Order: sequence, then structure tokens, then C-alpha cells
Amino acid sequence: MVLPHFLPFFFLLLVVDGRFVVEKSSITVLSPHTMKAKHDGAIGNFGVPNYGGFIVGSVHYPDKDSHGCKPFEGDKPFKIHSYRPTILLLDRGECYFALKVWHAQIAGAAAVLVTDSIDETLITMDSPEESNDADGYIEKIQIPSALIEKSFGDELKQALSKKDEVMLRIDWRESVPHPDNRVEYELWTNSNDECGARCEEQMNFVKNFKGHAQILERGGYTLFTPHYITWFCPKPFVESRQCKSQCINHGRYCAPDPEKDFGEGYEGKDVVYENLRQLCVHRVANESNRSWVWWDYVTDFHIRCSMKEKKYTKQCAEDVMKSLDLPIEKIKKCMGDPEADVENEVLKNEQLRQIGHGSRGDVTILPTLVINDVQYRGKLERSAVLKAVCAGFEETTEPPVCLSGDIETNECLERNGGCWKDERANISACRDTFRGRVCECPVVKGVQYKGDGYTSCEAFGPARCSINNGGCWSETKNKLTFSACSEFIVNGCRCPVGFHGDGYKCEDVDECKDRSACQCDGCTCKNTWGSYDCKCKGNLLYMREQDVCIERSGSRFGRFLAFLVIAVVAAAGLAGYVFYKYRLRAYMDSEIMAIMSQYMPLDQQNNVAHAETEPLRSQGTV
Repeated sequence: MVLPHFLPFFFLLLVVDGRFVVEKSSITVLSPHTMKAKHDGAIGNFGVPNYGGFIVGSVHYPDKDSHGCKPFEGDKPFKIHSYRPTILLLDRGECYFALKVWHAQIAGAAAVLVTDSIDETLITMDSPEESNDADGYIEKIQIPSALIEKSFGDELKQALSKKDEVMLRIDWRESVPHPDNRVEYELWTNSNDECGARCEEQMNFVKNFKGHAQILERGGYTLFTPHYITWFCPKPFVESRQCKSQCINHGRYCAPDPEKDFGEGYEGKDVVYENLRQLCVHRVANESNRSWVWWDYVTDFHIRCSMKEKKYTKQCAEDVMKSLDLPIEKIKKCMGDPEADVENEVLKNEQLRQIGHGSRGDVTILPTLVINDVQYRGKLERSAVLKAVCAGFEETTEPPVCLSGDIETNECLERNGGCWKDERANISACRDTFRGRVCECPVVKGVQYKGDGYTSCEAFGPARCSINNGGCWSETKNKLTFSACSEFIVNGCRCPVGFHGDGYKCEDVDECKDRSACQCDGCTCKNTWGSYDCKCKGNLLYMREQDVCIERSGSRFGRFLAFLVIAVVAAAGLAGYVFYKYRLRAYMDSEIMAIMSQYMPLDQQNNVAHAETEPLRSQGTV
């Protein structure tokens, strides 16, 4: 849906120098060598652009009917034009862009480039707004297309006229910005279900995409916002019958008549009011962290409150809100009074959002999908849109739904994507992404691998030996296991004592042959796996550390010495025990004496007094 041409006095609130951004794909000439260069192509607003991917193909320019306005002769004449997919080059003019692409698809082409007929800046190829014959094929177009500049088209034609094979790569991997691990996208839509094929397209999309949208929203992977285009009525016409029937808030917010007939059916203001309600449903649900309920409301409203069934009413809308446990009074407060001669904060914000900002152009077409501030081009279909949304994630941060085999190819399944792989442990540096794959050394069970990811990855850290022995050599023989991986070093492999090699392959050292051990006089040496046996002559005992033989009698002396030490320790312990008992006895005696002394003070005093009186008596007799 474009501007309502049947209501010439309605206007979009756009600035004078409104920007209409043309979304582009990159086209690289791979051969012939003399033409190697990059060009832009304006992505067609129908079919399925390969967002996040690319296509390499051979260019073909038809000998006749180069406009592609009639079906091409033969059974898929471009299906096997070469061993590569066919990119069909067509001229602009004489029929709809979409019809050209449809005929190319029937003929087996994998993609279409339409060359401009005049020298001008690129424009967006759109499908016909209203066409009875277009309704049969628009939705069936599955291949991507792009408009290219006339000068580039002429170069391609000239090379093809010389019988040169022209190879191109059409690349959509950078068509959607992918800055981080969350995608922000918005859908500009309409609650009107009587606007023909475009209305059917957007409602079918909402119903079919609802499952993916709610999974992404609940998981915090995306931030979705619905929007609705409104027009305004110029002041000289505010009191006219047309403005009063198609607008609310005194001509500030308008929508075209659903049936394009002012005399019957629903009016434009009914559409504006329901658009406002759906905006408030999202706003209020978002306040309670249930923003995804918008998809349920819009889907149920379309099913239960259809214009065709004359149920497009306020009561039906409230019944849907009740069934979804939405707070009706809060939503009514959000909507405000449609009859008041004041600005409506919600709709005013929508009009301002219609104006382009940053990398996004003005919104003038319904439906319009904007992903990370870039307008989506192509068919509004579930899997096509999901691919575009997935292309907006930073590589390696995509949610699981984006790595489904239905929308992307796992490049790690073929030759491991050209990345490093440990076949024994089944550990790979290949990591599948929506755009392709990345080769980066993995983390396995807490063990970090380090390297370039393409030719080498080495386990790093003390726990590395727990996974495939850290990639080092290890072997078991005769119930003995030796390993070149040590938990005492964080990286690298070193052959253990008794072996030599680079740590990834170790061989037994023959100490006897190398004369590196068992060199004592009269000793006999026998090599064993990882070690050796050395026997001394006579009754001598071999000491491995010193590589010498000693008398076995030394062992009797050792036993005597050990016995002597034990005896001394035992005697010391016994002496300590006796001393302890003596000290305890003495302590107890002193305590008893102290206690007893407390009960004998009078006897001591009497004895003292008696001793003092004795001299007096002696003096009296003298």
C-alpha cells in the first residue's frame, strides 16, 4: 500500500527533503579478469533475497525478448546453461519488474539482474500495487532480483557479446547490519483487512511468524516494536465530511476509507482507532514484560473481528483483550479521547517515527519491515523474514532457531569447513554460523584450546591432560602406561623419562645400548620398555640413583641402626612418663598441704602465745 491516491487532501507527515533509502546488495564480477570490480544492486521488493548469504553464478543475456515480458521458450532453458547457477540479465521496461522475474524463475534462472534503461541513481523495484493478473504470480516468486545501473549492464552485455563467460557473486551478507547479539526490528502494518493482496500478505505473515517472534522475544534475542502509518488532514478540510469520517482528534490522525467508498461500510477513523488500540496493547503488555502478547492479540482480532464479517468493533476488540487477560482500563487510558481537539501522544510519536533517521529511510509503503534500522526488501514470508532477522545477529551469537537446517547450511559438515579437527577426540574448531562458519579453537570441558583454528589448536591449562591426553603421546604396554602430557605444565608435550621424541611421538630409550645407565663394574644390563634392569655381580645391591653396587650387609647394619633408634625413642618416652608422674605427685602433695593448713590456724597461735609468756614467768621467780 502506498499513498492513498484516492484521497488527495490527506498527507503523510514527512519533511520536505524526505529520504527514500534504496537497500542494496553487493555484486562482484569474478570473471573475466578485466572486469573484476564491485557494484551495487538495488534489492527488489519481491521474491526472496538471500539475506546473510550469497550466490555465485554465470550471467546469461537472452538472444530475444530481453525484457522478459513473455514466458521464455523451452523447458527451463536457463536451468542447465552452465555448471553454475544462471543469473539472468534482463532489460528494464515494457512490463512489471515482478513479471520479468517470474518468467525468469519459470525458465530455471537462480537470480535476475534488471539493467536500467537510463542513467540515474538506483531505485527499488516494487511489485504492482493493484493488478488482477499479478495476484497469481507475485506470491510464487522465490528467487532474488536486483536493479543495476545502465553502465554496468552495458559492460556485462558487451562481455557476453564476445562469448566471454561472465561470473558474478551477488552478496547479501552485509545488507543487514549485525553489530551485536540482539536484533531490533519493527513492523509497519495496518489493522485494515480490506486493502487487497497487501493486507492479506501482512496478516498471513503475522499469523505464520508469530511462533518465531515470540520465541525470540521471550529469549531476549530480539526487541520488536509494531508501528502504524497515519496521515493528517490539512486545516482547510478539517470540517469536511471526508476528514470527519476518516480522522480522529480533529483531523490530526487519518486513514483511508477501507472500502474506498465514503457512503458505506467502515470508515477510516475506525481503522485509526483500532490501530491506536493495537499500539496500546503492545505498550501496556510491554510494561508487564509480556510484549509478545501483541502477536496473539493481532492474530485473534483478525480471526474474530473481521471487517468482512462485520465484526470490526470495539466490543469484539475488548472480548479479545479479555481472553488474553489484558488490562482493558489501562489500554483505554493509553488510547485517550479520539474526539478531543488535542494531540494524541501515541499517534504523534508514530508520525514522527515515519520520518527516516540514521540509515533508515522514510516509511511510505505498507507493510514495511525494518531490521536494525534497515528496511527489509522481498516477500513478507515467514522463512524469508527469519533469515533476514538472523542475518542481524553478530556472528556466533545467533539463537538456535537461526541454525536450523531449514534456513541455513551447516558448512562444518563438509570437510569440517576447512578448520582444524582432532579426529581421535572428535574435537573441531569449526563453528557453524548463519552466514557460514568460523574457525576458532574451542573450549571443551573447561579446557581452552589455543591456535589459529585452521591448522592447529593446542590444549592449554592444567586440566588439558584429561581430554585426549592433551593431544600428546600416550601408550600402554604390559599394564604400564606412559604419557607425554604433564599436569605440572600448562602447555606442550614432553616425553617422560625413559623415552625420547617430540612429545607427540615418543620411543623407548635403550639405556643399555646407549650406556647411559648400569655402568658399574661387573653389572649386567637388560633394557625394558620405559626403563631397564641392572644386576650387580655376587651378593651386591644396585643403587639406581647413584648407579653403584653396595654390600648387602649394609642392610643388616641399617636394621640394627633402626632398632637402636626405636629403642632410644622408647626409652625417652618412658623417662618422660616417669618424670610426668613424679611431677604430678609432688603437685598433688603441695595442694593437699595448702588445704590442710587452712584448718590449723588456732593451734599455731596458741603455741606462739605460750612461747611468749614463758620468759615472764622465769623473771618472776628470780
